[in-house]
Amino acid sequence: MELVAGSYEQVLFGFTVHRESGTSGDPETWTPVADFTHHAHTASLSAVAANSRFVVTGSKDETIHIYDMKKKIEHGALVHHSGTITCLKFYGSRHLISGAEDGLICVWDSKKWECLKSIKAHKGHVTFLSIHPSGKLALSVGTDKTLRTWNLVEGRSAFIKNIKQNAHIVEWSPSGEKYIVVVLNKVDVYQLDTASVSGTITNGKRISSVTFLSDSVLAVAGDEEVVRFFDCDSLVCLCEFKAHENRVKDIFSFEIPDHHVLVTASNDGFIKMWSLKQDKKDPPSLLCEVNTGARLTCLGVWLDRGIDEKASLPPAAEPSPENKEQPKKIKKESGDVILEEAPGPNSKKCDLIGDSKESTKGSSPVSTKKRKRTDVLEKKRKKKT
Repeated sequence: MELVAGSYEQVLFGFTVHRESGTSGDPETWTPVADFTHHAHTASLSAVAANSRFVVTGSKDETIHIYDMKKKIEHGALVHHSGTITCLKFYGSRHLISGAEDGLICVWDSKKWECLKSIKAHKGHVTFLSIHPSGKLALSVGTDKTLRTWNLVEGRSAFIKNIKQNAHIVEWSPSGEKYIVVVLNKVDVYQLDTASVSGTITNGKRISSVTFLSDSVLAVAGDEEVVRFFDCDSLVCLCEFKAHENRVKDIFSFEIPDHHVLVTASNDGFIKMWSLKQDKKDPPSLLCEVNTGARLTCLGVWLDRGIDEKASLPPAAEPSPENKEQPKKIKKESGDVILEEAPGPNSKKCDLIGDSKESTKGSSPVSTKKRKRTDVLEKKRKKKT
């Protein structure tokens, strides 16, 4: 088990968590031990995600870096986006979906690290996305004040809902029967069967992160020191506890045998692991903590579980040759090539996860050395001119 956290200081921290059984009735002890620090990004980190093999990080430097956690080496970088990476989500062992301030949502093959599809998802920034537990649907929110539903089976936009405000978080419940949309300090709870709001939860301050602890209990963190647990059905606060000395930036929960764990990261530099009680009205107990000495921005947990149960997203319908729009190549100053959706009558019905054998040119992993060398050559060329 490895805790990974990104920071304003551009550094990714990794801590291996050692568990030791207690002796003579003493409880089990959890100890985070520094494993690595990595300074690959040139701006603050904004997102992190993990599957059974890789950890990926997104940054304000517009790149996604890939780390092979089995071999403990950097695997390369994805340079497709032209804006801050706002969200990264793995689905099983085969797919990664990324969103950024360029309005694009990209679907990646996380075996070959090829871009399977790049679509213009929002007119403004993509602020967050979430994949349904079945892998058949995804939700995204953006600064164009819309909530968009994506049909991943048919590979098209399924529904657009105007929500009148800019939402910054959207999340499916574990069963996929409900989802939540966060605007500032309010959480709207939607039921999937009606696609309507069944209730609204109000937090004390602006919400920075949420995670479902069960299908009906939501953990909420915001611009304050406390974390609250809310019942999504009754909308009442079940409990709250002081987690940090400064605002909580990100939270993450997972289950392993004998433990349901909540992990929190804060501007105060601490990463903390909490053991959740069966009754969520009871505050969790602290398992362990570690001080990074940095202002943390995002958090992930890498669990060495072997092969994920969810292998991949369902295969999408291949577009017919006559309707298959050719993406438009755009050269960036750094020499990278990105692709944009070509406008056309079928542009709304986009093939989101097409298993096309043609990868997106210029979107395979670029080694850090090669990317830096390209930047240096570009600077020298500019000086000569």
